[in-house]
Amino acid sequence: MTSSSPTPVKPAQPSTLITGGLVITASDELHADLLIENGRVAGLAAPGTAAAEAFSADRVLDATGKYVIPGGVDGHTHMDFPFGGTFSSDDFETGTRAAAWGGTTTIVDFAVQTRGRALREGLDTWHAKADGRCSVDYGFHMILSDVNESSLKEMDGLVEEGVTSFKMFMAYPGVFYSDDGQILRAMQRTAANGGLTMMHAENGIAIDVLVEQALAAGRTDPRHHGEVRKALLEAEATHRAIQLARVAGSPLYVVHVSAREAVEQLAAARGMDLPVFGETCPQYLYLSTDNLAEPDFGGAKYVCSTPLRPAEHQAALWRALRTDDLQVVSTDHCPFCFTGQKDLGRGDFSKIPNGMPGVEHRMDLLHQAVVDGHLTRRRWIELACATPARMFGLYPKKGTLAPGADADVVVYDPHAEQTLSAATHHMNVDYSAYEGKRLTGRVETVLSRGEAVIDRRTYTGRAGHGQYVPRGICQFLN
Repeated sequence: MTSSSPTPVKPAQPSTLITGGLVITASDELHADLLIENGRVAGLAAPGTAAAEAFSADRVLDATGKYVIPGGVDGHTHMDFPFGGTFSSDDFETGTRAAAWGGTTTIVDFAVQTRGRALREGLDTWHAKADGRCSVDYGFHMILSDVNESSLKEMDGLVEEGVTSFKMFMAYPGVFYSDDGQILRAMQRTAANGGLTMMHAENGIAIDVLVEQALAAGRTDPRHHGEVRKALLEAEATHRAIQLARVAGSPLYVVHVSAREAVEQLAAARGMDLPVFGETCPQYLYLSTDNLAEPDFGGAKYVCSTPLRPAEHQAALWRALRTDDLQVVSTDHCPFCFTGQKDLGRGDFSKIPNGMPGVEHRMDLLHQAVVDGHLTRRRWIELACATPARMFGLYPKKGTLAPGADADVVVYDPHAEQTLSAATHHMNVDYSAYEGKRLTGRVETVLSRGEAVIDRRTYTGRAGHGQYVPRGICQFLN
């Protein structure tokens, strides 16, 4: 007869009570005390009520005069991402730490299928990049680079295990580009398996012609990146993606929408009650082609695709966020340092690595939109927390503060003032896209599954706290 030692019992996580704050979710605003036990929201109750008086906890956080909001869900990041002969400068350790500083407690990053290789191989590579390195929780989308019978079959298995969205590109011929037939086949697969097709909608074939012509004419500066990637070519690709999705009977999510004309295509589709969704990003709401034209190659800092547009496009984006023709604000966080990476494109704008930093500032920039009157407080939380959680099968585990939800909680000071700067941000990049921009509102304390990762403006998190989260299917399709 053999004996074995009992399995050690994991000690209970200390409980936390957050008192005195204004709790804001996508559906409600109420002054309430919030109790956290074992990493989850255990209860909410109005101060002074019998329920609140019954709350007790190991730690009490006073949020008087502050907002208590769900941790942000950034559904579009690229950590340690290969592009243009280099890699994005934030890896999963530095990038998720910066996310925590900005009140984002869940990211959904993009694993990449290499052409000629299996989806599984790409997913395993991204798991290896992230495992044990994240400060906050994370999931994965899958970039589908090579549509064939084998990869189509693999999509079904990935959906079953929680990778439920697949990104395709109408841009970047020779790299990620898929033609209409490949897109249709993949959309037919997601229509059958419950997955969500995500689309980078730009006519890459036409854009490459314009790039070639611009360079041949000596137009090599960063501002020409925005000029050749025409708004009409974003709108045309958006229209085409919508029609392919209609033929396939598939839902469609268009990423980083930047142009008024593309918004019009989405609004028309949604007016027909089609399952078509769209996101935009803070850079399109606050920056413009004026930034791409900054002198001394400074415009390279703002090279991303889709590109920044003339400032008059911003009004259409803000309007679409209010009318729900755009449902999500993500960052497309894909930073490259100005020195040593962006400057690979000196003399040829087409060689500038495409991407910008942003994961740390999304929640604050959207709160500034509340201050400026573009959004309500609840719409802020809807765009940044609840809807991305629903879109990518994470709700109500993420994106809200209901009992049973993960205790991803941010204590937010709506009155604190800050000035954005590369000197003080935590992203691993040598410039800020918003250098000198003054904002009202700042993250004070951040809990991830009940554990403080930012405690009164001090980082207390650790690499490895963040867990991989398998996702369900899009919750707007039921």
